[in-house]
Amino acid sequence: MIRLEQGLIPADTYCQLRQRTGLSAKTLVAAELGLPQSLYMVYLVDGEQIIGMGRLVGDGALHCQICDIAVLPQYQGQGLGKRIMAALMDKVQQLPASCYVNLIADGDAQFLYQQFGFAEVGPKSVGMGMVLPSAAKP
Repeated sequence: MIRLEQGLIPADTYCQLRQRTGLSAKTLVAAELGLPQSLYMVYLVDGEQIIGMGRLVGDGALHCQICDIAVLPQYQGQGLGKRIMAALMDKVQQLPASCYVNLIADGDAQFLYQQFGFAEVGPKSVGMGMVLPSAAKP
C-alpha cells in the first residue's frame, strides 16, 4: 500500500526523484541547503521506496509556492499527483487569507492544478524564471 508521509526526504533521494521524473537537475549541495528551508513537504512511499513528492516554499504568510510535484513514471496515472496536491492544499488552507499561492505548471500538469482552483495569470501577469549557471555557487 502506498502511504503519504510528511517531512523532509534525503537530499540525494530528492535529486534522483527530480531526474527520474523529468524535472530539471539540482545539485546535491543546493538540495542539502534548500530542503530544510521548506515550509512543508510530503512524499509517497511504496514499501521502502520514495515514489513521489511535493513541497511548499516561501515565507508562510505573504507568499507561498507549490513546487517539486513529482511521481515516478511507473506510478503515474493512478491519482498520486492529486493525492500529493490535496495534502499540500490542506496545509495551504492554514495560511493567512491574503497569502499569494502560485506554482509553475509543466505541460498537462495544468489540468491537475486547475482541479485545485489554480488558473493562468495572463495576460495581466507573465511568469518568468531564471536558472543560475552551473558556475554559480553552490
